[in-house]
Amino acid sequence: MTEPAVDLTPPGCEVLVVGCGNLLRGDDGVGPILVRHLWERGVPDGARLVDGGTAGMDVAFQMRGAGRVVIIDASATGAAPGTLYRVPGAELENLPPLQGLHTHSFRWDHAIAFARWALAEACPDDITVFLIEAEKVEMGADLSESVVAGMEQVSALIERDFLAPLRPAGQDAPTVEFTADGYLRLDAQLAGSRFPSSAAVALIRGDQLWLLPLQGPQSGGLLLKQRNVAGDRSTLIREVLDDRIPVGVRPAYWDSEQGALRVPLLDPVSPEET
Repeated sequence: MTEPAVDLTPPGCEVLVVGCGNLLRGDDGVGPILVRHLWERGVPDGARLVDGGTAGMDVAFQMRGAGRVVIIDASATGAAPGTLYRVPGAELENLPPLQGLHTHSFRWDHAIAFARWALAEACPDDITVFLIEAEKVEMGADLSESVVAGMEQVSALIERDFLAPLRPAGQDAPTVEFTADGYLRLDAQLAGSRFPSSAAVALIRGDQLWLLPLQGPQSGGLLLKQRNVAGDRSTLIREVLDDRIPVGVRPAYWDSEQGALRVPLLDPVSPEET
């Protein structure tokens, strides 16, 4: 009896986000690491996140059925480490030829060129590439501080421009609010799910505020005081920020590996377009 054929075609989606690079080579792994951070923040319906690694041909086939594609990769242009580039679809007309390529020499632009050849009319038209200039690509190196800062900027842009429109009301990514008088405010759901003891310690790590839950007020740290009957919480954060208060609502995300709520303190800026 003949077995039915198995459909291996990737499922369609409204937004496909692919992080390319080698996790073992320092800053070259920024793409896959960024995708993992986006996953921790929550993936809205209609989006698909893919760790593309160094498999350029597989990245090309992942594009089938996607409405919009976002690719993140490290670059080596000689610019200052952490420099960001946003390459819009209109700039992707003149892609490199595929003749003579080895599978290990695939870059993001080869993956797109291969997708156009292999998928033909099924290749998405809306493709955006974010490149982050690398500093250290030695085997076993960690991400450099400049690339981490660039990665956070790109993460915020992807959330704002591609993922946030897919989130229905009530399923938004977490946000916090900084007030002009130096308080940090969390809504009841975020405070209750991540800080059930209403006690936390705050740290500055690079360009981010990290808020880590404690077992209880007896452990010291900051007390998240109830603000209203809804259960929203607030804590005085002014001294931790040295009176440099980024007033307003900020996106936040839960880092499950570090057990911390991470809040970028800098506004996302549009990277220069090539």
